[in-house]
Amino acid sequence: MIFDAHCDVLYKMWLNENISFVDSEILHINYENLVFAGGKVQCFAIYIPESVRFNDRFNVALEMIDIFYERVLKLNPKLKLVLEKRDILKLKDDEIGAILTLEGCDAIGHDIVKLKTLFRLGVRSIGLTWNYANAVADGALENRNGGLSNFGKEVVELNNQLNIWTDVSHLGEASFWDTIGIAKFPIASHSNAYSLFHHPRNLKDDQIKAIIQKNGVIGITFVPYFLSEDYHNVHIKDVMNHIDYICSLGAEKNIGLGSDFDGIDDMVKGLENYRCYEMLIIELQKHFSDEQISRICYQNFVDHFPK
Repeated sequence: MIFDAHCDVLYKMWLNENISFVDSEILHINYENLVFAGGKVQCFAIYIPESVRFNDRFNVALEMIDIFYERVLKLNPKLKLVLEKRDILKLKDDEIGAILTLEGCDAIGHDIVKLKTLFRLGVRSIGLTWNYANAVADGALENRNGGLSNFGKEVVELNNQLNIWTDVSHLGEASFWDTIGIAKFPIASHSNAYSLFHHPRNLKDDQIKAIIQKNGVIGITFVPYFLSEDYHNVHIKDVMNHIDYICSLGAEKNIGLGSDFDGIDDMVKGLENYRCYEMLIIELQKHFSDEQISRICYQNFVDHFPK
């Protein structure tokens, strides 16, 4: 079984209203691919591109949520909305859980009511930034490297009260440390190890250890330019290197998968779409026990899902 903590299917479907989630070959993740590869829980990110005018971003978030309910869930009845951990635990053998997440708080501006509204519409993980600054925090590519704003602290505290994840992927370092200090349910949905490849989106060793200490989870991502300097020639072994390294820091119970499928154009060789998860599992079997593989692929994110 696979729990994938990040994909950008909704963004692709927002761009193209003719894409069918059932079987579209345009998508890395579609329903048929999930079934084929043993998908059990899939997180669907709401990502608002920088090209959208600031005042329109909340409306675009609502449009993507509508796509999630109307074009993903409604047309695929074996996909089940996940709002609480018990929704995962009660999934039948032929059912797949679907979780709405927010990738960056640009959509809410300075308005906490908008965040509450997204929660009421089903969002269960809040990524504070994309790569740049917003009213909440500075992102990983913001040179200023400021931390959380006062409003950002309010957002994290609300996440704590609502029992939902606060996602530290995409945060700048100062924002990360401010967040990890107060978040009750931190995750990094799609980040890799900075020690293996020095990219600002990757996590340094002390950040990885801090997430472990806060009982969070790190989702290894398949973005080639987070894996290796030679990102045009990246293979499954490069993904394995990051899994091995983060596990070596004590993360055996705090590591999972966050592919970023449908959010990338360049692909890891052998991981071109969701069906290729079976190839990753074959590679994992060379290095880990069945129990460890179950934790990496599924159980760790389930165990750390709030409530």
